[in-house]
Amino acid sequence: MSAWLIYVIGFTAQLLFSGRSILQWIISEKNKRVLTPVLFWQMSLVASFLLFVYGYLRNDFAIMLGQILTYFIYIRNMHLQNQWLRFPILLRWFLYLFPFIILFIGYNNQVYDRALLFQNNDIPVWLLMLGIIAQVVFTLRFVYQWFYSEKRKESSLPMGFWVLSLLGSMLILSYAIMRRDPVLLVGHLLGLFLYIRNIFILEKQL
Repeated sequence: MSAWLIYVIGFTAQLLFSGRSILQWIISEKNKRVLTPVLFWQMSLVASFLLFVYGYLRNDFAIMLGQILTYFIYIRNMHLQNQWLRFPILLRWFLYLFPFIILFIGYNNQVYDRALLFQNNDIPVWLLMLGIIAQVVFTLRFVYQWFYSEKRKESSLPMGFWVLSLLGSMLILSYAIMRRDPVLLVGHLLGLFLYIRNIFILEKQL
């Protein structure tokens, strides 16, 4: 696949991620408290789908890891908002199985080589480790949000979510600069502002 098409997929994913964050921010600003609309999770799921594909095409394990860890949390939040079952059943099963289908097809066609992920000349081991740590920290925000929401039986974005978002985004920005990845760079620059703003809104709310 040509490089420009790979970047189109990546930038489309980041546009969706940024769009969901802007939507959530506008709604929160209007209501003077942090809110999470249904569309936030729907856009998150589609964006995660595309960014996983982007990471796969870029042979970037850090990106793929970050998406696979949050992908199913997005689905769970749609469950909590009683929206998941509104999707057609075939689409639900496809979304459930998609990451595993990609891995299965890739390995069985001898396209997906672990050496490309862990011994990629474009990504030295220390940089790969930085990317993995950054994605894990960034992903922990949704793990924290998931436990918090399960406890309250409603989908919400608490303070810990925004603090982890800010820290993880700063780490991913460092990775993006050193990896020279414009998709990650553009996506997380906007995110920094939105995370800081939500922290301020929550502080006033509390």
